[in-house]
Amino acid sequence: METKKKTTKKRSSKKENYEKQIYDLKQLLEISKSLCSLLDYSKLIESILYICMCQVHTLGAGLFVAEDFSSQKFELGNHFSGLDISDDIEYSIETEHPLIDFLNKNPNAYTLDELKRKCPKIKDLKCITSLEPSLIAPVQEKNRIIGVLILGERIDLGEGIEYSKYEKDQIVSIASLSAIAINNASLVEMTTTDMMTRLKLKHYFYTVLADKVDEAQRNENPLAVLMLDIDHFKRFNDTYGHACGDFVLQNVAKIISDGVRTHDLAARYGGEEFVVLLSNTDAPSAMMVAERIRKNIESCDFNYENQHMTVTISIGVAVLHHGKKITPARLVELADQGLYISKENGRNRSSFAPLS
Repeated sequence: METKKKTTKKRSSKKENYEKQIYDLKQLLEISKSLCSLLDYSKLIESILYICMCQVHTLGAGLFVAEDFSSQKFELGNHFSGLDISDDIEYSIETEHPLIDFLNKNPNAYTLDELKRKCPKIKDLKCITSLEPSLIAPVQEKNRIIGVLILGERIDLGEGIEYSKYEKDQIVSIASLSAIAINNASLVEMTTTDMMTRLKLKHYFYTVLADKVDEAQRNENPLAVLMLDIDHFKRFNDTYGHACGDFVLQNVAKIISDGVRTHDLAARYGGEEFVVLLSNTDAPSAMMVAERIRKNIESCDFNYENQHMTVTISIGVAVLHHGKKITPARLVELADQGLYISKENGRNRSSFAPLS
């Protein structure tokens, strides 16, 4: 009788394990679908972090990734959540560091103590050890490390905070799925981004604008477009050379990008022209954003090889409001008309072009 009970209990335990494995496989499938459907790089990284945190119940997570395929460092940047970051530490890992080689050859998940034993050189990486991670895993795609996943303090849910081998394998599986998604998103990022200014390209801007115009008209929300042009840009090329012109473009692009919200969109329209899409933004707010960008550029000291230069920019503003019907191309055309008004009135100003 006792033997029969043990056999029944063993079968029940096996059944529970199989059911858990099937459930986890279904979860991995859903995670894979979710990650592969995200092509926005920043949103993808954010999603990866939260999935990992929820999967193994940690209070934080971070992802060291390369900025591009030619980068010699994996950097944390702002790809973290719930981690205690210090201003005194540079959070980057050289691609040639022994840790990367070790993880590439041994693609498993490790606690910090395990890595200190297996790869002693990790002690040199204050950018990792200072975070006191509960688990570290490689983000590997086709036998190539493209990132390092860091999981923070683990929440004790009554079953202890030690990771089982099964849980470590789950994180490695999620990291592998993440690597594929990151690689895909990186390729999309490359084909839609201007490599000099790091802003989006014109064709991508129009694709997003078309969707946003439809949404704004459907929900009767305002939508603004800014057209920006660097004043007398040719003089920088003629006076200091094309390298100086590139320097001005890059710095102006950064000021524009820093001057809008994360869910807005800044793009290089062509040459020294830029365009910005401001979601759910009315005319007064759009003019305020335009003026803030203009003033920030005007007040910036553009120091190129000890040559201190002043740069100004002219801006045109157009706003779709009350769900009025207009094509994306027409909205950009109106912003361009506003830009023309700014130039005609002396440059270094923002001008509003009302809908006719």
